[in-house]
Amino acid sequence: MKIIDSIAQRNGRPFYSLEFFPPKEQSTWPDFFNTLDRLRAIDPLFASVTYGAGGATQNNTYEIAARIAASGLNPMAHLTCVGATSEKLREFLTSLRNVGVHNVLALRGDPPKDRQFSWEDGEFQHASDLVTFIRREFPDFGVGVAAYPTPHPESDTFADDRLAMAQKMISSDFGVTQLFFDPREYFEYVDQMRALSIRKPILPGVLPIQSLDSMKRVLSLSGGSVLAKFYLSVENAHEKGGAEAVQEVGIAFAVQLVRRLLDGGAPGIHLYTLNRAEACLRIAEEVGPL
Repeated sequence: MKIIDSIAQRNGRPFYSLEFFPPKEQSTWPDFFNTLDRLRAIDPLFASVTYGAGGATQNNTYEIAARIAASGLNPMAHLTCVGATSEKLREFLTSLRNVGVHNVLALRGDPPKDRQFSWEDGEFQHASDLVTFIRREFPDFGVGVAAYPTPHPESDTFADDRLAMAQKMISSDFGVTQLFFDPREYFEYVDQMRALSIRKPILPGVLPIQSLDSMKRVLSLSGGSVLAKFYLSVENAHEKGGAEAVQEVGIAFAVQLVRRLLDGGAPGIHLYTLNRAEACLRIAEEVGPL
C-alpha cells in the first residue's frame, strides 16, 4: 500500500514512523531485526531504509526492505541520484515491486568522497528528476521526498530554496524533514509550503540525541542548527556523566519536542532510530498514547 493511502486512512490521527540504516555486516542483522521487532510496540505506520552514497549499500537496502515487507510492516526504500541511470532505476524499482515494496524516498543524495564527481555528468541531478521518472514509469509506487526546515546548504537564497522544495513536493506524496531542534522551524516551514499551495503531509523528523559527538556529527552533515540552551545542556551532561547522561537529556528534549509538534498539528512523527530501540521506546512511552 502507498504510504499516503495509509496516512489518509488515519483520518487525522497521528502516528509514528521509523528510519533505519542497513548494517553493512550481515552478521549483525539478527540484532538489527530484533531492534525492529521491539519497535513494533509503538505501532509504526512505515519503516524507511536508507541508501549509502553512490549506492554503496543498495543491495542491503533492498534485502532489508524485502524482509520488512515480508514481516507485514510497510517499508520505504531510499533512492538517490548518485550513479543512477534509467536502466538501473528500472531494475531496482522492479526488484522492489517483486518483493512487495511499493514506496520510496527520492533523494539527491551525497556525492561519493572516494572519487571525482560532478552532478552535471549524471542522468539524474535532482530529487525532482527521480520523482518525475518514478511517476512516469512506476505509477503504482508511493514517493516521498526530503524536506528542509533550514534552507538547503546549496540554495542561493531563501526564496529559491522554498520554491525548489515546492516544485519537488508538487509531484510527490509527502515530505519527511531533515533534523531540526526548534518546533517553530517546522511550523514556519509548513506555513511557507502552504503559502505556495503545497498541502501534502510533511512529517517532522526527530532524532533522540545519543552523545555529544553524534550530535556534532549529525549537525555537520545536515547543515542544521541547534538551540543554544539545548547544546549547553548536552555539553554539561557530557562533562558530568558522559554518554549515558547525554542520552537522558536527549530523550527528555525529544519528548518535549514531539509533544509540541503533535499539539501543533503535525500529522505524525518520523523517528530517526540510529538502529536502536530503547530511546524511541522511551519517547513513545513518555509522550503517551497518540
